[in-house]
Amino acid sequence: MIQLILGGARSGKSRMAEQTAQQLGKSVIYVATAQAGDAEMQARIQHHQQQRPQIWQLCEEPLYLAEQLKMLDHPNAVILVDCLTLWMSNLLMQSAESFAEQQISALLEVLPQLQADIILVSNETGLGVVPMGEITRKFVDETGRLHQQLGQIADKVQFCVAGFPMLLKGEKK
Repeated sequence: MIQLILGGARSGKSRMAEQTAQQLGKSVIYVATAQAGDAEMQARIQHHQQQRPQIWQLCEEPLYLAEQLKMLDHPNAVILVDCLTLWMSNLLMQSAESFAEQQISALLEVLPQLQADIILVSNETGLGVVPMGEITRKFVDETGRLHQQLGQIADKVQFCVAGFPMLLKGEKK
């Protein structure tokens, strides 16, 4: 099963994803895409680490997500990826534009083939004003396209607001 959990910053989407992973009753592999480029980001990473159960396996993968998912995949696992917007930022900061396209295509191709339950967390970026800078507009555009494509292949899509999930696709469980 593929689940996509979207929401704004501090909407409760990560907490909801973590609770969902625990409820599935399988071993959990947490795939973190963040890179600690400054002290504030390091503090955010530490906060997330403290919230997660120590028993969960941690894998840090800022770029090659599809490849990592293939390596981690097994039927008795839940793979929680947090978050796709940081992953997209990492991809767009690479010098070759084709690199991001290749990695996104690889992710979309591999997801339906995986045996593990997959939970993808991402920030909904399309609810605000159109950004003024070129790279920011590209980020919003590419993230929006990714969310649309993931929404098509996901079994369940939720949008989290103020800690409350709104079911967009799939069955309530």
